[in-house]
Amino acid sequence: MFKYSTLIASLAVVALGVNGCKDETSTPSTPTVELKNYSTTPALVKKMPGFESVEVFSLIGSDDKLTDSPTYTFGGSADGMGWLKNNDGGFTMLVNQEDNFSVSRITFDKTLKPIKGEYILNSDGGVWRLCSATMVTPEEHGFGPMFLTCGESGEESRTHAINPFDPSSNASMSRELPAFGRWSAENALPLPKTAYSGKTVIVITDDDSGVSGGQVALYVSNTVGDLSGGTLYMLRRKDQNQKETDMSVGTMYDVEFVKIDNQSTLTGKEINALVDVNKAIKFGRVEDIDYRKGSNGRDVYFTVTGQDYVSANADKSRTKYGRVYHLNLDATNPLAGKLEVIMDGDDRTGPAQKFQNPDNICVTSNYVYVQEDANGYKDETHDAYIYQYNLATKEVKVVFELDHHRDAADKDIYNCNATTGTPELSSKGSWEYGGMVDISDVIGIPNTFALAIQPHTWVGTKYKGVDKGTKRASEWQASQVIILKGLAR
Repeated sequence: MFKYSTLIASLAVVALGVNGCKDETSTPSTPTVELKNYSTTPALVKKMPGFESVEVFSLIGSDDKLTDSPTYTFGGSADGMGWLKNNDGGFTMLVNQEDNFSVSRITFDKTLKPIKGEYILNSDGGVWRLCSATMVTPEEHGFGPMFLTCGESGEESRTHAINPFDPSSNASMSRELPAFGRWSAENALPLPKTAYSGKTVIVITDDDSGVSGGQVALYVSNTVGDLSGGTLYMLRRKDQNQKETDMSVGTMYDVEFVKIDNQSTLTGKEINALVDVNKAIKFGRVEDIDYRKGSNGRDVYFTVTGQDYVSANADKSRTKYGRVYHLNLDATNPLAGKLEVIMDGDDRTGPAQKFQNPDNICVTSNYVYVQEDANGYKDETHDAYIYQYNLATKEVKVVFELDHHRDAADKDIYNCNATTGTPELSSKGSWEYGGMVDISDVIGIPNTFALAIQPHTWVGTKYKGVDKGTKRASEWQASQVIILKGLAR
């Protein structure tokens, strides 16, 4: 069992960056950082009109060999990230390799050149698909540092808390948190220390498409940094209407969190059985979550990716093309708040009319950045977009589209049949984004983000078994992380 006290005792104090962005009031100078293409793989995105001034750099990909770890291979389906600034002036990135069930740790020198890679969690320890993640820091959250990464392989999955300085020899050791319950969880997001003084408040998102739907859960402890003795709750409307599509843009709904007793001993099936008992909202697969920066941390935004009108959603009670929600928590009571839809993909004439299932999210002080992962309905009209939602004006713009290289000379590298590996042009929307992180304050360059990309048809035998775990030895996807400079916060 994971011992949080052991983790805290083992950690040194370092200057840290935070997944999903930290407070943007300052950007310390780090003049030695040089943004350029460090990877042999081109950045697999296209800039959209209006964002031509954003600079894009390829940082690391699965074909790169690092000087201090020549046998390391960056795994596939890069997703949730957390960034740290090291005492020697270099940097560290922890990143989920989702379909490898693993977590990589990449070390960069002072220029931001990647020099070392290692797996600090492999598939034997990871156990489940690892999607979004959050880097917790004393500076931002009042405790840590630690990397919270969620399992998303069905309702019996759990969340890990990983010491970012753990030796790679612990890679096969699971570090799950029983008190967070069992969910098909996408992310576990601690609110900043400004949200509720003296408490630990963590919002957990549940990517479940079954009869009980996806949930928004809340873990609360009256002790800062306590990850074992708190109480778990699930979200419901105060009028106890469970139907997601009964909520619409422009209306605020009163919500509350209802207690889950004995959460550490319950199975995921038993937790899901409480959804109807507690009259919790049945969302169509809750995905990533973040809070607005430069504020009190109680303005929370999350994506619901949606599900087709079949099986559990045959009654059209849940979104199909996806939504983005704003949860405004009460100033003194984290168990109460108001919920609103701010982007509705099912309104095919509205601002989110192009939605093909939102997944990851990054919220700054002025914008919500929403990344797509199409559910494969066969009506996709574009490759995955990143949208910018202006919090002041509510204007929606498309920032990036994934670049599959279908017409390029190197198309056969990135466009293969995911089962056979033979060259085959990928379908619209078949790639997705992973985590997007504001690293401006970490590297000292304003308006700079790291972005993970999952090109699911970039496969090959040389990418198999890279984490040395046994559960995903046949997983053969590749992926990359890129840098975006000049994107407004």
